[in-house]
Amino acid sequence: MKTKDYTGIIPPNYTGKEIEAEAAIELKDNNEAKNFYAIAKERLLDVNQWHQVAGIISATFQLVDSNGKEVTRTAGKGDYIKVDIPGPGSKEGHGYDWVYIEELKEVMDENIQSIGFRVRPTAHPFSDGKNIAHFYDDSSTSNFIVTRENTKVSATVIDRNVKPNDDTESFVDKVRHFAVGIGAIATFSKIQWKNLAEGLVKLKNN
Repeated sequence: MKTKDYTGIIPPNYTGKEIEAEAAIELKDNNEAKNFYAIAKERLLDVNQWHQVAGIISATFQLVDSNGKEVTRTAGKGDYIKVDIPGPGSKEGHGYDWVYIEELKEVMDENIQSIGFRVRPTAHPFSDGKNIAHFYDDSSTSNFIVTRENTKVSATVIDRNVKPNDDTESFVDKVRHFAVGIGAIATFSKIQWKNLAEGLVKLKNN
């Protein structure tokens, strides 16, 4: 898949694996496409509802601000996302995996509108732990993008530089991160992100 990154947020892949998922819908004219882009954009930024948008999805997501407060607003640069996946949680993440929104950009002109944000695994931001609290290491990024090209609206999720995390002093976490990370690289992330991409550009959410 050759994704056009109008926002410029997607880093090159220099190590590990790449995982990509995309879904798109064609609207009848530019006005309808612009209106639907606004809907898809709202869904993208409403991280707390991703498990509803995606339908069958194996993780839940909670937006957390820089003060450690769980919030219900749209996502912004500098926020954290607390991820709850099935099975044992990360000890260093206090039961969760954590990522940081390090970039968010939107570009707009008459024929192109695109918004996206990039997240990176991080240590638990509100504890004394310094090791990465995620099953991927911090060279990995996940990039979430919604784009309108004329009458086409698409959603893309791209993981780059994906490797299991071994940055932990906990043997249990080391085993957990390796097992979950390998599973995510093989199937979990691909299925999860495909469901999310399709949900972002679905005409009607159930």
